[in-house]
Amino acid sequence: MSDDAQLIEATLAGQATAFGQLVTRYQDRVYHAVVQVTGSTEDARDVVQDAFVQAFVKLKTFRGSSAFYTWLYRIAINLAISHCRRRRNPTVSIERSREATGSEPADPHDGPTAVLEQNDRVTQVQQALASLSDEHRTILVLREMEDCSYETIADMLDLPIGTVRSRLHRARLQLKDELRKVMQEEVG
Repeated sequence: MSDDAQLIEATLAGQATAFGQLVTRYQDRVYHAVVQVTGSTEDARDVVQDAFVQAFVKLKTFRGSSAFYTWLYRIAINLAISHCRRRRNPTVSIERSREATGSEPADPHDGPTAVLEQNDRVTQVQQALASLSDEHRTILVLREMEDCSYETIADMLDLPIGTVRSRLHRARLQLKDELRKVMQEEVG
């Protein structure tokens, strides 16, 4: 029996501290994915909190056919997508998003020009990512930033693997187009 399975069993037996250990284990990873989907650290905190509450309430329904974190991610990502749909006009603070994603600043030893160039590239990618549809941004975040397998993404989003692959392909094309636009705006 896996460590997660033991903690789930203990939680279901009434040991709330066991669920606290699951929260501690996965909160940063879930938060990182959700902040990429919502584009806001404040919204991400709310969504992640709601996801853990929902996971606790629905823990009896966890069948164990997938890993616990996959099940938890599915809850969190679905809540994040719902949140974005309700909000409709997302505002993304690039600075807050950069802080939340843990992007490292350029090495100051590289000189001021290198630091500025790296910061510009990060800003361009964040702007392009923010301009994608919720569907495309979510699938890109899960695959490219969270390094989830196609199977895991399919399970999280309740989609066939073929749909995941085609949406990811379209998302990459859209991101490429958006990056091209952002870079042309800077040059022009």
